Amino acid sequence: MLSTAARLANDEKLEALCLFDQFRAWHSLDEKRYCLVCGKLITGRQIQLAGGTHGNGPLGLNCPTIGCNSIPMDWVLPTDEILARVEKLVEEERKASALKPAAVTSGDGKAVPSHKPHNDFMSRLCKFALPFKRNLRTVPQIAASLEPPGGSAG
Repeated sequence: MLSTAARLANDEKLEALCLFDQFRAWHSLDEKRYCLVCGKLITGRQIQLAGGTHGNGPLGLNCPTIGCNSIPMDWVLPTDEILARVEKLVEEERKASALKPAAVTSGDGKAVPSHKPHNDFMSRLCKFALPFKRNLRTVPQIAASLEPPGGSAG
């Protein structure tokens, strides 16, 4: 990513938005778009210009949200419906972060009391992986049952 992209003059940044966003017209850096990938409202000022001569690949626009790889085609004009949805999601996130978890799901699927903040993603990942872990024990039995009578053919 170009480190100098953040230092573009306002008129240059607006020109870049107009040039590289072939899907929607930009009239101001303060205009907002709703990113369909990460679900965030972004402004023209926040959008990052990446690539080019010193970067990797062609010059283009990227969503400023960390971990979001969306491009202009993924950004829509925020309608009243979208703004209401974003406001609702923000409120839900605020409420969820205010609640302290009473228990955390451990790797074996059991709930364990927690007095420390936990990584919700890891908890969900462990819970997701648990059935696969249980099924691994049956894989040798399944493989043995698939062999032809009299042993392996080979």
